Amino acid sequence: MRRFLLWFVPAVLAFGALYFYLVIHWSYSSGERAGYVQKFSKKGWICKTWEGELAMVSMPGAAQEKFFFTVWNDRVAEDINRAMGRRVSLHYEEKVGLPTSCFGETRYYVTRVTIVPEIPLAPGVTVPVPAATPDTAPTPAAPSAAPAK
Repeated sequence: MRRFLLWFVPAVLAFGALYFYLVIHWSYSSGERAGYVQKFSKKGWICKTWEGELAMVSMPGAAQEKFFFTVWNDRVAEDINRAMGRRVSLHYEEKVGLPTSCFGETRYYVTRVTIVPEIPLAPGVTVPVPAATPDTAPTPAAPSAAPAK
């Protein structure tokens, strides 16, 4: 019995460590979502993670869809906080199989944020985004319309 325990306990611990390593470093899917971050906060009793909500609107006046996400990296969280109120594109990875909510409330983990300079309404017609601060992206061009024929 003692010999079995000396073999079994380390094997279970090694399997658990391998499982956590694979789940954290492997992503089920990845992609981009664009919209406006309307809620972003650091949450948790013991394990603190950044949790957010992205309002995705395909066209002005259309019903919005919400995308809930988690951020592990404080630098990415700082970039999102700086881009609040502006249209952004969030690059995310979907992680499946994390056993507790200590890793975050969602399965979508944002790894990068990009400010979207303008919203295309139709070919050649865009809506400008508010002017950027000097430490972020350059100011977008004035609205344009397709040339008259």
